[in-house]
Amino acid sequence: MSIKVKRSRAQPIGQLLRPRGSVGRLMQMSRLIEQAQSRLRADLPEPMRDHVFVGGVSEGRLTLICDRAALVTWLRFEQPRLLTLLHGIPGFEGVTGLHFKVRPVRPVKTPRRYSRTLPESAGKVLAECAEDTRDPKLKDALERLASHAPRR
Repeated sequence: MSIKVKRSRAQPIGQLLRPRGSVGRLMQMSRLIEQAQSRLRADLPEPMRDHVFVGGVSEGRLTLICDRAALVTWLRFEQPRLLTLLHGIPGFEGVTGLHFKVRPVRPVKTPRRYSRTLPESAGKVLAECAEDTRDPKLKDALERLASHAPRR
């Protein structure tokens, strides 16, 4: 089995950033999505603004992402008004419909911290063992363990 090297030249950055270049098209699409997001946020009622996001445009349909199914139901009723609003944005004149997705946002749960307690009697026994031990590493380890017990 042989591996053949594909001989292609790197494209100059100027060519990539042109409006017809791949990065240029990507940047233009991201600006359009940002405009649609800001226009929608300005038009939506206050409680909904932080829960509706523009996902992208594909085959003439704009995808709206919500974190609750109840919001999707409300957006479906408002679809004609939202389409009229979007047609006012340059670049979105060709949007023919809206596609809705529900993506619930679950808060990150921090794991519970378990703190272990050592009974006072066990701490005394460990401290006594540490006093009788000659090995310094073992003595340090026993003293650290004994320090976890409450002292009187």
